[in-house]
Amino acid sequence: MKLAIFTLLAGSAVAFTSTPLKTNFKSATELNMAVLPSKLAYKPCISLKDLPPPGFATSGVAGGLAICIAVDPKGAVYALGDKCPPVNQPLSFGKVNADGTIEDPVLGTKFSLKTGQVVGTWCPSGIGKILGGLFEPSGVPTFPVRKSGQNIDVQVDINAKANFESSYWSGVLDAQGKADGKYY
Repeated sequence: MKLAIFTLLAGSAVAFTSTPLKTNFKSATELNMAVLPSKLAYKPCISLKDLPPPGFATSGVAGGLAICIAVDPKGAVYALGDKCPPVNQPLSFGKVNADGTIEDPVLGTKFSLKTGQVVGTWCPSGIGKILGGLFEPSGVPTFPVRKSGQNIDVQVDINAKANFESSYWSGVLDAQGKADGKYY
């Protein structure tokens, strides 16, 4: 019985820890499905009045992508993807540290504000030790950011969302009975 349980657990773990397929991608967001070419543009994300005080972060949307706007204790503004690996909770709920990192609020992983790469131990807290063992360490995307008028703008691939959703309706009948998702 113990052997059967051990085999079941080992088999389940292998399903989550296999090496991901290596694919080429054009966008730093890894959402480009090559239907439309990658096109970078600055898009408004949050207004200046919504900019958090130094040491905090908030969430916004630019070009259809969830963005974390973080302000370090010195006042520098950074834009990162707002989904923490491995379970995609919002990075904007995290703590911005004086060492140039933002800390995942649940699993404790620290990500560099400049590069988005993991700094230190992957998933060091509580349940993170269990989940972290199932997944390879991975960072979050970073985006150039600028102040424009009364907004904080973030440079994103404006075709990323359309490419991600391009085959969503394929083969599914919509309300008008068409399978291609196109409307008049």
